[in-house]
Amino acid sequence: MSSKSFNIVIKRKISPFVKTIKVDSDKSISIRSFLIAAISQNISSVENVLESEDVKSTITCLKKLGVKIKRLKKGNFLIYGKGLGSLNVNKKIKLNFGNSGTLARLLIGLLSTTPDVELRITGDESLNKRSMKKLIDLMTQFGAFFFPKGKFNFPLKIISSNMPIGIDYNAGVSAQLKSAVILAGLNSYGETNILELKRSRDHTENMLLKNSQSIQIKNGKKKLIRVFGKKNLNPINLRVPGDPSSAAFFTALTILNTKSFLKIKNVGLNSTRLGFYKLLKKHGANIKFINVKRKNNEEVGDICIKSCVIKPIKASQEYYVNSTDEYPILFVIAALTKGKSIFKGIEDLANKESNRIKEMQKILKQIGVKTVYSNNEIKIFGKGMIKASSKKINVPKLGDHRICMSAFILGILTGAKTTIKNFETVNTSSPSFLKIMKILGVKSEKKI
Repeated sequence: MSSKSFNIVIKRKISPFVKTIKVDSDKSISIRSFLIAAISQNISSVENVLESEDVKSTITCLKKLGVKIKRLKKGNFLIYGKGLGSLNVNKKIKLNFGNSGTLARLLIGLLSTTPDVELRITGDESLNKRSMKKLIDLMTQFGAFFFPKGKFNFPLKIISSNMPIGIDYNAGVSAQLKSAVILAGLNSYGETNILELKRSRDHTENMLLKNSQSIQIKNGKKKLIRVFGKKNLNPINLRVPGDPSSAAFFTALTILNTKSFLKIKNVGLNSTRLGFYKLLKKHGANIKFINVKRKNNEEVGDICIKSCVIKPIKASQEYYVNSTDEYPILFVIAALTKGKSIFKGIEDLANKESNRIKEMQKILKQIGVKTVYSNNEIKIFGKGMIKASSKKINVPKLGDHRICMSAFILGILTGAKTTIKNFETVNTSSPSFLKIMKILGVKSEKKI
């Protein structure tokens, strides 16, 4: 399912640059658009889709479930909706979610309340190591069963509930679990009520907002999402913006690289995704959002970044929920900023594609940066911009795109001879990453 395996070798530092780029389309919105279109009425149209490995896994799974999907041209698709509860399930099929935790959790949410579902589910080597206990506990409340009992990682067998009843759920930091509950609730009897204790990304709600018969949102100190089951959904018609998580890596590079300027066009600027940018701006980063417009209930605009010196980062746990994907690159920024940076409330990073806390500690140690992790927080003793041409960074095969991208940026900024194994995993979220790096003047070598 994934592309051919290759390693990346970096031998020299990046030079200053002044450029305008576009980043890959938003992965979260791309995946959600296919899943929601599949259970909507009539034909949905989605443009500028991210054609990454995770999105390809989404399309493959939906086609196995009887959904007709037509690719008009690169990034543009028609999805022929089957309506709620109408996915076709042949017991002999096996769904493979690839590397995508988003696809796994959201599609299991959909399947748990779809009648007569009995099938095997799995992922790639990395996904199969991740615990799905919280998801399984939630879907069990809707009446779904998972086998073998007491096992919380893939491969598994799912048997759906034929009489699902809506549940009440207090949502925490995980947008994926919240979305899984929303999608399960759409085909359940009665109401599903979700009280959001911590604000997480809200793309699922935004995509469903036109269906006031199915979903209503009360914004207060705590957000209440009410899902009314068994109501038909209208087709969707949207254009996917650029991914702010992919843009974060180029933003970090520009801030740390001397005499550089970058404009990133048409990026999604949803407030629930901007923790990384808010945190850096608070510590003195020269970042501006311009040409901001609202499209399909999502803010979209351009990001302008200038190189600058920032203060050591102090990140309370409130930042974690809105910048989870960006923490590995934040650790790189902290390592190359003089002084002690502290990131609190990060224990969930241990259950990502890899244990991102441990792996980033190992990488930073290789260039002589001290880190201490205890009591759910990490301290990084930043050295400022290190010249590390005599040092080596080696990243083993982890199946973690964010670690690969973070190590790449650390290598080109410090000049350390860097070897990153299994770099093709970056194609799960940012297939244009190396191409954009080339535009910025980076020289790297692919080794198969």
